[in-house]
Parts: sequence; C-alpha cells; structure tokens
Amino acid sequence: MVVRCADWAEPVRDRARAVLAESLDAGTAAALAPMILRVAGRHRGDHALGLLDGVLRRAPRERLAPLLVSGDRAVRRFAYRMAVEEGALSPVELARAAAEDDDAVVQGRCAEAALAEGPGAEALDVLLAARNPQARSAGVTALRRLGRSERAVDFLADRSALVRACARYVVRQHGIDPLPWYRARCADPAVPPGAAIGLAECGERADAPVLWALLEHPAPGVRARAVAGLRTLDMTDVRRLRPLLDDPAPGVVGEATLALLPSARDLPEEWLLSRLDAGRPRWERVSAWRLLDAHGDAVRLRAAVPLLDDADVRLRTWAEHAVLRVARRGPRGSQGPEIAALLDRAGAVRR
Repeated sequence: MVVRCADWAEPVRDRARAVLAESLDAGTAAALAPMILRVAGRHRGDHALGLLDGVLRRAPRERLAPLLVSGDRAVRRFAYRMAVEEGALSPVELARAAAEDDDAVVQGRCAEAALAEGPGAEALDVLLAARNPQARSAGVTALRRLGRSERAVDFLADRSALVRACARYVVRQHGIDPLPWYRARCADPAVPPGAAIGLAECGERADAPVLWALLEHPAPGVRARAVAGLRTLDMTDVRRLRPLLDDPAPGVVGEATLALLPSARDLPEEWLLSRLDAGRPRWERVSAWRLLDAHGDAVRLRAAVPLLDDADVRLRTWAEHAVLRVARRGPRGSQGPEIAALLDRAGAVRR
C-alpha cells in the first residue's frame, strides 16, 4: 500500500491512500517508517509521509523510541526532528543523542535543541565530553552564552580543529589571547598534541622554530601535529622533513608525506621506488606511492607497473588506475617511447 500510494494511476493511488490511512496505527507506522521515508522521495510519494507524521505525533512518546535507535539513518533523522519539534526529549536526552549518534545531522539538531533554552550542568557536561567534534564544539560555544568562558581554555588543544576554533573564539570574547597559551604549552615537555597544531592555526611563521623542535618529541601525536603545523605555516623544508618518512609512527609518516607532496620532485626517484619494496611497512609504501604519483606520468608508471600484481589490494588498485589514466590519454605511441614501453609491460603483467 505504501508503494501504491505513489502509483502513476490516480484510481490506484487514491484507493491505496485510503487503505493505508485506515490501517496505519502507531505500531504499523513505526514498522513501515523506513519504507515510507524511501518512497517519500518519489514523485507523489509524500502522501504516505504525511500519514506517518500525523500518526506518530498523536502516538504516546514510547512509540517514537524504536525509531530513535533505528539502524536506518533517514529514520533516525525523521524521528529526532519530530522529537525536537514535539518536545519529547529532555535537554540531557538530547545531549546524549548528540554525543552518541554517528550521524552529523542528528548530532547538530540534537545539540542545538539541547542548548536552545540554556542547558543544565549535566547536559552541558555530556556535550563537552562527547567523542564527536560536532557535539563538543556546540558545548564549547555555549560556554560563552552561559558565562563560563574560562572552561573553553581546556579545549584549546582539542584533537578537533573545529573544537579548537570554537574554543579560541570563546576565550577571545572573554578577553584572553590564546597565542601566549599555545606558546607556553608547546614549551612544556608535557605538550598535548593539539597545542602544536593550535599554535600554527593562530600563530605566525616566527613560531616555526618551536614546531621544528617538537619534531624530536617522544610522543608520536606531538610529532605528527608539529609537522601539520609547519605545513599550515608553509614552512616545509625537504631536507629536514625527509627523515620523518622513516618515523616509526604511521601518523607522522602520513603528515610528512602531505607536507612533502608539493616538493615531491625534489626527492630522488630511485630512493622512493626502493621504498615500495614489499618488505617495508605498509604506511611507508603508501607514502612512497603518493610521492611518486606526484612526479608525473613516466615516474608514476615506473612505480605502478611492478605493483600490478602486488599483494596489497589498495596499492594494486592505485597502480591499475594510474595505468588506465595514462593509457586513456591517447594512442600508445603518441606519449613517447618510454611511456609506450611501460604500458606494454603493464599489459603483459595484467594478462
């Protein structure tokens, strides 16, 4: 009946809508919600959605509960929108939903609703302790409105760029300059990783020496964020960053790779090719591929051909895509003899 409510034939459509209206109670509405929401996207599909909305708004609150934990993201979005509009959830319940749901739309809607009329201490603490940045940032931003801006200092070194930015806004409105705070924390041996990138986000190029010094820090997270900070300040140095491609921490290697990508052609091709060896850690091989990929077609193909039968699925897929990209650019001989020879080798390997 739900499907036929959007039927192209008017008599079928009208009869189906009448039958659905007669049979749709709260229990059936909850069970059919995923189907109704899917059909609602079709031409003439919004009628069943209107019936669903009306039935659930008249139903007891507990009928909405299964929809709030549905595995269907569209159903959860619909249910939380209705719960917010109907005032069916307390600020603490909304804060928990914002903190625990994995959908950004639900997180934003519930966090905003939890803060709408000034949350209590429990709801605010739930938001500030949330794992997802959307809920934490909402809680941090609310600190200013609640007259508790000093608590935002605790989030200046948050792992999320969004939360750090909100914290800086709040403390600045409170008359605190975050830059001296970042400089002091980065000079502390117990520097949190977020302080290193935070310094770059609001600092200046004169702060680069502090970040260069943090490349020797024993904590991998600090080293990785220091590299990211140097990249933010546009202070990358191939000679000084190249050794970090051998760092034992994958996160540091990843950040160093990102920083070196614009200067990839300054890195020796043969050295990078040697890093694709199957005996090396996977993150080093991925790093080498990304830097070789930035060299240009000939180097890209030299790296790709040996990887076409590699055991690593992702590297093999990247290599295949690289070969196809070059092959589609024109007749094989038109791109030069070396490219043609490499494409012939690639064809032999793939056969």
